[in-house]
Amino acid sequence: MPSALLKRVFICLAIAAPAVVLRITGVHTAPVLDLVVFGAAVVAAAFLLAWAAEAAQKDISGALAIALLALIAVLPEYAVDLYYAFKSGSDLAYAPFAAANMTGSNRLLLGFGWPLVVLVALLVARGVARRHGAAAPASLVLARDNRLDVGFLALLGIAAFFIPLYGAIPLWFGVALIVAFALYLWRAGQVVDDGEDEFVGAAALIASMPRRKRRTVVIALFVGSAAVILLSAERFAEALVDSGSALGIDSYFLVQWLAPLASESPEFIIAVMFALRGLGSAAIGTLIASKVNQWSLLVGSLPAAHWAGGGSTELPLDSRQVEEFVLTATQTLLGVAIILSLRFHWRWAAALAALFAVQFAVTSTDGRYVLSAVQACLALVALWINRSHLTATLTAPFRRPGPAAPAVSAPPQR
Repeated sequence: MPSALLKRVFICLAIAAPAVVLRITGVHTAPVLDLVVFGAAVVAAAFLLAWAAEAAQKDISGALAIALLALIAVLPEYAVDLYYAFKSGSDLAYAPFAAANMTGSNRLLLGFGWPLVVLVALLVARGVARRHGAAAPASLVLARDNRLDVGFLALLGIAAFFIPLYGAIPLWFGVALIVAFALYLWRAGQVVDDGEDEFVGAAALIASMPRRKRRTVVIALFVGSAAVILLSAERFAEALVDSGSALGIDSYFLVQWLAPLASESPEFIIAVMFALRGLGSAAIGTLIASKVNQWSLLVGSLPAAHWAGGGSTELPLDSRQVEEFVLTATQTLLGVAIILSLRFHWRWAAALAALFAVQFAVTSTDGRYVLSAVQACLALVALWINRSHLTATLTAPFRRPGPAAPAVSAPPQR
């Protein structure tokens, strides 16, 4: 193993070690200390998982690889969210936390992750344009095969409005979402990748190793990181709730934003690294696929976990959860409308980031619904601008995709 890689892995394992020891020995500390120790372990394990999942693409291809990598990459977030859903089966007090973690991670990904990647990619492209004496691009151009992801996200975003209208997530609806996720994987597996895989950071070091050693390292990282996450998820989830009371902070707020930030951070960092290397399309494509995973597999799994924990066949939502789902669904539709043309303008990226920031200041129910209405209106504006691409996008999930286009950033415009 390269020394640079060994050093990074050792640092992650050292960060995760205290949580593993506490979990195995059964020692309990103060809620805030538990939050720090087990939260750090989840983040460290998520980095190991992200490196292994990315490097695994060197050896595995096709629909099976996509399925495995999609499931593995979201393990940190799913482990926490499904724990809350499972606990809610026997204690309905946990039900709001299950939905909170999902809506928080969903809005964080689109409201913070998408704009961050687009703006970084365009700044890099501007530097390239200056060196060549060309005009800087104002939009990030997505690869053609991203039409499939956008199409699935559009359909899932529309279906998401059923949840607040119904006031719960029924098991049958969850099963339908999981089936949609399976269809998405099947369709994505039909894309023929004609380009070379790109790797950054630790994943590049793993990918450069001889095949046998590379596969051994990838499997070891998968097993080790999954073990850490499974050992830490329960204590981390409980610490989020208990720390709110200890610190005088709304536990709901910690569950909705701190847990997703911990689990999503490796993905954000890897996406930004792609953008810094001029691979902005690959970066935003990864984050779009994550949104599809969240609206299908994650949401679909929540009522199943609730039922498995002894609850009914419906995960109930209170008025706050309904409000959160409306806000999250309208944000998703806005995001889809913006990228229908497979071009992501920097002004729209800035608008998404601004709307995401505003929600932290607007906390009342009426204010949240007004913000949702603003997002819906902006979505209609973007939809009208990009209306010529609507049919192609909505039918993309049902058409056999062609060869994948190279994932590159927008070229400088002369």
